[in-house]
Amino acid sequence: MDLDLRRVRYFVAVAEECSFVRAASRLYMTQPALSRQVRALEEDLGTVLFLRDRQGTVLTRAGHQLLEDARPMLAMAQAVQQRARMASREVNQFTIGFMPGVIVTPIVREFARMAPQLDIDVVHTSITDQVAFLLDGRVDVCYVRLPLPEGMFEVVPLFPEPRVVALSSEHPFADLKAVHVEDLRDMTLLQDPRDVPEWRGRVPLDPVAPPGDAGRFPATIEECLQTVALGSGCYVIPAGMADFYRRDDVVYLTLEGVAPRVVALAYSKHRTMPELLQFAELSRRVLGPGPD
Repeated sequence: MDLDLRRVRYFVAVAEECSFVRAASRLYMTQPALSRQVRALEEDLGTVLFLRDRQGTVLTRAGHQLLEDARPMLAMAQAVQQRARMASREVNQFTIGFMPGVIVTPIVREFARMAPQLDIDVVHTSITDQVAFLLDGRVDVCYVRLPLPEGMFEVVPLFPEPRVVALSSEHPFADLKAVHVEDLRDMTLLQDPRDVPEWRGRVPLDPVAPPGDAGRFPATIEECLQTVALGSGCYVIPAGMADFYRRDDVVYLTLEGVAPRVVALAYSKHRTMPELLQFAELSRRVLGPGPD
């Protein structure tokens, strides 16, 4: 029997969250799909990995053992994949990842003049896959929105980015330019509340979720905005992403009372290309806060 690493990753997410609902939100997939994958892993292994009770989702003895073994195994698999990808690339290839709301064209043009020996490529990423692109070597460097997993990357903070809240165009606040997070207490936040630590309102409840599971969040940004448009909640995103996800039935208001997200540049600690430092310094000079 070959162990499916994808299912092992799903298992680790559930084990770390102690909840199928929260793990599904973290993995940007539906709860039923995640449950099916974990059941398939249990069938492959011939053992039960989780028990669900009033306290939530708990690991069995076999689950604890698998979690202990799975983390180093997944880290090794990622490292192998990254090294293989990098070895297959041309020596002079340099790939830059960027995401909605971060304009990098002037920096890329300037860097191309500074390093004419490089074959430069630009790849679109998103806030949901920025870590994956860095880990598997698809990009040499990536503009990201913090936080990132600690200790895995070299990180160059660039600038803080205010956040906005998406509301239905039919909402009573729709004509305002800004709203305070305290004014949204009666609304449902359509994302993990850990994304917005200042949130004191409601989060979605799934009537079929077992006791101890907090609820299910829409799996993608597009699903979140569709739910917002229907008037069923609100969604908080970095201001730079609002234009990218513009739609007529959704408005974006500046959200006061919440901390901004920080846009940064990140690259693997294992990358040694001298051009990385060059690119990081250029990005800091163009996008950074500048001298006091």
